[in-house]
Amino acid sequence: MMKDALYFPDMGNGQYRNPVLFCDYSDPDVIRVGDTYYMTASSFNYVPGLPILTSKDLVNWTLVNYALKNIPAPDYERPRHADGVWAPAIRWHNGYFHIFYGMPDEGIYMVRSRDALGEWEAPVLVLPGKGLIDPCPFWDDDGKAYVIHGYANSRIGFKSWLGIFPISPDGATALGDDHLLFDGTKDHPTIEGPKVHKRDGWYYIFAPAGGVVTGWQTVLRSRSIMGPYEDRIVLKQGQSRTNGPHQGAWVDTPGGEDWFLHFQSRGLYGRITHLQPMIWREDGWPVIGEAARGEVFGTPVDVWRKPEGPAEEPCSLQASDDFRGSLGLQWQFMGNWKEEFYEIGEEGLRLHAVRLPGHDGLLWHCPNVLTQKIACPAFTAEVEMDASGLQDGEQAGLGLVGGQYAYAALRRKAGKLTLVYVQSGGADHAEAVLQSVPVQDAKLRFRLTLLPTGYDTASVTFEYAAEGEYRWLGTPFEPARHTWVGARLALFATPLSGEAVQACGHADFRAFRVGAV
Repeated sequence: MMKDALYFPDMGNGQYRNPVLFCDYSDPDVIRVGDTYYMTASSFNYVPGLPILTSKDLVNWTLVNYALKNIPAPDYERPRHADGVWAPAIRWHNGYFHIFYGMPDEGIYMVRSRDALGEWEAPVLVLPGKGLIDPCPFWDDDGKAYVIHGYANSRIGFKSWLGIFPISPDGATALGDDHLLFDGTKDHPTIEGPKVHKRDGWYYIFAPAGGVVTGWQTVLRSRSIMGPYEDRIVLKQGQSRTNGPHQGAWVDTPGGEDWFLHFQSRGLYGRITHLQPMIWREDGWPVIGEAARGEVFGTPVDVWRKPEGPAEEPCSLQASDDFRGSLGLQWQFMGNWKEEFYEIGEEGLRLHAVRLPGHDGLLWHCPNVLTQKIACPAFTAEVEMDASGLQDGEQAGLGLVGGQYAYAALRRKAGKLTLVYVQSGGADHAEAVLQSVPVQDAKLRFRLTLLPTGYDTASVTFEYAAEGEYRWLGTPFEPARHTWVGARLALFATPLSGEAVQACGHADFRAFRVGAV
């Protein structure tokens, strides 16, 4: 696997810069077990899901595993964009790592493993129901256990409340009815994503409110888990440039320091991850970020000293892939994947143009599109492709998918090859071919370049080469997030319709390289 340097949060001088992950790990939750920190995040319709990242210092993170192979619910064989796995919570209890997650149309699930880096058990449905999201389990000192969670207005008809229900000690079964716990409609609209802790006899619920782009971090506390709860804002943007600092995790170090990881919504880049210092005031309330003068809240920091503890070698997330032996962990399919989607062999990565009955030809509706998150602010992505294995009515290429997307592809129709540049947009993601070039050679190199044009905007260009120098293809494109998910790089071999053929074709990809610019 290639390990090109993309983005380093570790400044190498005992300090770090935010974000610590310039990557779309939305709704992060983190725990410490021993001297290792474990992070998971939302994965929505992308699989494998529930990523597992580890770190020794909260600054340098490595993607090491996934807890969910596929989404165990009907209809996810086709991409259900923005649905699927929302806002998980990871906890260590009774010798198991547990991850609870909500699926807005199905209910609250739990998956567990004794080894976070090994195999995870099949998920179990703890409580079925539409609109139950953002669950966090809590095992109390008296042996009782609960889940505190949020509500999705789009499914259940209301939001800005937190709910609670009891669960069995093993976390697998709801033992009673769901009850409303806290009303945030007046002071904390859109309160959600609760994370539950107990400290000095107080129950604390860390919960974001105010919305993804402009919200803040709220903390609730009570002497009883059933409330009533006091509330306080402990982190907000203030005069910083970090909008919407909320939805994350309080974690401590082995030496007793307190830190808070959260996301920031950055448009096409998705929800990137920040690390904030945290302290406890004498009155028993936390302050996250740099304490604001005369206030009880903090504001986000850009640069700060690293957490105490062992030094870890500065590292960057993996993006490049030589496709040798196995597929890099950074890759996810747009819908539930099957073994026939791909293979790794001497020619590198082979993607099969698997057909779906009734397919309308849009790339957006193909589960076998292979994607990965953007991992730095500006970059080029290059790949070598051999599309000689395509059959009539198939295409293969490189793209950037999101709320609107663009791609470069070779298409085979009536025995002829055509290089196309396609853009898509609108609610129905209708595709338009903006440039078409007849070609003879099925072997091409593609290059995509993304350059920022603003804080959360960018311009993308495509180039191609058969031999020699690259040539421009199409016109510059402005990528965008789609609902909760940032734009993503994509490789694909897909059908242009759902018409049946004797066997689907394929395309081979080699030397996928991403480099920061």
